[in-house]
Amino acid sequence: MNIYVFWIVAVFLISVACGFIFIPLILNFCKEKQLYDIPNARKIHRNAIPRLGGVAFMPSMFIAFAIAVAVLGSTDRLVTINVWSLCFMLSIVLIYAMGIIDDILGLSPTVKFAVQIVAACMLPLSYLYINNFYGFMGVHEIPYAIGFPLTALAIVFIDNAINLIDGIDGLAASLTIIALAGFMYIFASQEVWSYAILISGLIGVLLAFLYFNLFGDASKNRKIFMGDAGSLTLGFILGVLCVKYSMYNPKTIVVHKFDFIMPFTLLIVPMFDVVRVFIVRIWHGCSPFLADKRHIHHKFMRAGLSQHKALCCIVGLALAYILVNHLLLKVLTNTYVFMIDVVAYIALNLALNHFIRKNELGQSQAS
Repeated sequence: MNIYVFWIVAVFLISVACGFIFIPLILNFCKEKQLYDIPNARKIHRNAIPRLGGVAFMPSMFIAFAIAVAVLGSTDRLVTINVWSLCFMLSIVLIYAMGIIDDILGLSPTVKFAVQIVAACMLPLSYLYINNFYGFMGVHEIPYAIGFPLTALAIVFIDNAINLIDGIDGLAASLTIIALAGFMYIFASQEVWSYAILISGLIGVLLAFLYFNLFGDASKNRKIFMGDAGSLTLGFILGVLCVKYSMYNPKTIVVHKFDFIMPFTLLIVPMFDVVRVFIVRIWHGCSPFLADKRHIHHKFMRAGLSQHKALCCIVGLALAYILVNHLLLKVLTNTYVFMIDVVAYIALNLALNHFIRKNELGQSQAS
């Protein structure tokens, strides 16, 4: 077995173990300090649930990765310290700390948005930025003056997409695991092993979190939400991974084995959902940032599905997009594939609207 593949598996298992150690400790801490996510009219859950599950993500991932670095350090230079890696570490710690403060004390949307922008700008400042569209919409090379704001916008957009889709049990974590598994495969295929190993550590703790989030008993203090410390951290990491792979940098990746659009396909469901919700809110004369129940998981539930069935449908949708796009990109340009994706998403929502009307009509007649 390739030594790096061995460490991908080892780091994954170490991180799973860390998750099962840290999360019960966090649950006990939340109970002691009475730190709960209180139900309201906009939320699905009906019980007070601890929401600091995301606090376990970063420590578990980095402890597992540090062990791999310590062991492999004598034979291979797994980690290279440079300006970009320092900026990434600083920015992710900033997002993680902001999420924890928000979960415990609460922060205004303006403050959170400002911190996200500052953190996102650190990456293009270190010259990690989207510098090529590879023919998407007829665009190839992108100058730094355009790539800088575009990169910051993309990272903040993806960060909020993951945060906003975290509305039912297991959804944000499941979609993130799918995306991370895709990135792990992409980077491993390109032999960028440090990223693949680091990603495996994040997948490990997310699986531990899913156990408590989906199957934990709230009455026994064993159910937890990830909170903003989790969703914002995950979204930021996914945004950075999208930029990292899509950037043209032959020193890191000589030839991209996967199309420019594939990393974004891994996140297409939450990204499309945010755009649709913003358009619908503006269409109805509301602020695009006004919280409501218009997200895709709300629509599946309004159509008559339970939380777990809605979760399965959305996960299936994400997997279908990835598979179909991977096949289509072998015969079509990324521009045409993107247009097909948009049409398919519109058709899905029109179908959902039909089933929602049918379900609500049936409920009104029954009452």
